Amino acid sequence: MDSDGRVVAFIDIGTNSIRILVVRLNPNHSYSILTRQKQQVRLGDGEFSSDEITPERSVLVCKKFTDLARTFDVEEFIAVATSAAREANNQNELLQRLRHEAMLDVRVVSGREEARLIYLGVASGMHLAKRRGLFIDIGGGSTEIALGDQREYEYLESFKLGAIRLTNLFFPSGGGGLDPVTPAQYKLLQQEVKNAIIHSVQKLRTAHPDLMIGSSGTIMNLAEIAEKAFRSHESPAEKTLSYRDLKKVITLLCTLPLEERRKIPGINPERADIIIAGAAILETFMKELSIPVITITSRGLQDGLLADYLSRLDDFPLIGKLTPRQRSVLQLGRSCGINESHARAVAGLVLELFDSAKEIRLHAYGDGERELLEYATFLHDIGSFISYVNHQAHSYYIIKNSELLGFDQKEITIMANLARFHRKKTPGKKDVEIRDLDPREQDMVRILSLFIRLGESLDRSHAALVCHVRLVSTGKNSVNLDITAREDCQLEIWGVESEKKAFEKVFGKKLDLNIIDAGADCRS
Repeated sequence: MDSDGRVVAFIDIGTNSIRILVVRLNPNHSYSILTRQKQQVRLGDGEFSSDEITPERSVLVCKKFTDLARTFDVEEFIAVATSAAREANNQNELLQRLRHEAMLDVRVVSGREEARLIYLGVASGMHLAKRRGLFIDIGGGSTEIALGDQREYEYLESFKLGAIRLTNLFFPSGGGGLDPVTPAQYKLLQQEVKNAIIHSVQKLRTAHPDLMIGSSGTIMNLAEIAEKAFRSHESPAEKTLSYRDLKKVITLLCTLPLEERRKIPGINPERADIIIAGAAILETFMKELSIPVITITSRGLQDGLLADYLSRLDDFPLIGKLTPRQRSVLQLGRSCGINESHARAVAGLVLELFDSAKEIRLHAYGDGERELLEYATFLHDIGSFISYVNHQAHSYYIIKNSELLGFDQKEITIMANLARFHRKKTPGKKDVEIRDLDPREQDMVRILSLFIRLGESLDRSHAALVCHVRLVSTGKNSVNLDITAREDCQLEIWGVESEKKAFEKVFGKKLDLNIIDAGADCRS
């Protein structure tokens, strides 16, 4: 990889839409998304009765997208086509026209390969920890499912069920029914889906997944309609759709003719004609597997193409070795050019402060808070990318507004606040940044940000002079901070001295310093 990185474009030619993702792979093993674009083409419209596709619009869109990509100096295109292309009798016509008119070589993937790529795209951007997830993606021509955990899948399947396919089969006049959809018509849709998935459902019932995760435009749009219609006063940490709300959405959709359906708050009008068929697929899966709620993600096959590509690069080792949270934090830090050695040094000291403080019962926080503290500490100086002056405020803004994969919005807000208060003033109840947090979370920010302030002071010279630190109780109203240093660290001592008042205010105890000279040897 050269000094400026390498630019790659990923294109997904689906039954309903074509998507492009353009990415710069940076020399420091991070990547930057340059653009994401999507255009509806309805490649599969009418195919499932005639077995042929009409390629003109898809070829035109791909040509426009490849022209756009080349303005970013793209060096490589990775393009795949899914359900509509793999079933069409005139598949070769589409592929040849794409090669000659758009200068694009396209690989038609099998249904199970599509499911694998979707799993990669979603799992690489979610925090699953030890949970097993059932992943579902409802496309225009097919539905893919995968069962797996954070690291690997154990089951993949693809069904010839899609929003466009079922609409074409059950409503050949178009419009997903120009008129309202009757209960009898909807029941036929459900039975078609049930018949297609029955064998897989039997296997999945014994697997007992911990959660269901839905990708694709259809599922996202159903969740958006539910949020507008039934959850206007809620703002959950992550987007979800309950089975109960899905049933309400379906009832609403079925009672309206197409033109009225297009006006429902939250709906994508371009999906109004096919969304009932897509909803029937999702409802049947949730009903047959007794799943009460599904978590929604915007990630999908495109992201899987990227993850799959990165996993094959020798000089891009992070994709398989780190969790999505670790990877997204490192990615953000490197993209903003943080001083990694300083960030890691401070993070190590901060975690020692956290752990030793817990031992002497200064706090009762657990692994979840410790993890957020570690990531916030690693990113605490990221605002220097904008300007060192007031960089703590810039750090807050960057973290708060970044797409940190694997975190929900509340966790991102907490990390942003921990970085915000690592220097200058300590957090107060009137600070606008912490108003989105409840009282317990505000207290957590006050306590954990103090550890970052101390950790930052302990590497004030950026020379890693302090090897280890430990808080030790020395009485009812006093605590010792044992500082093990490899050589004179007067700058660090001065820095910690300035935080003594804040320590006493937060913990109600006096802080004393105890310097331990480790000499040249300062091993763990």
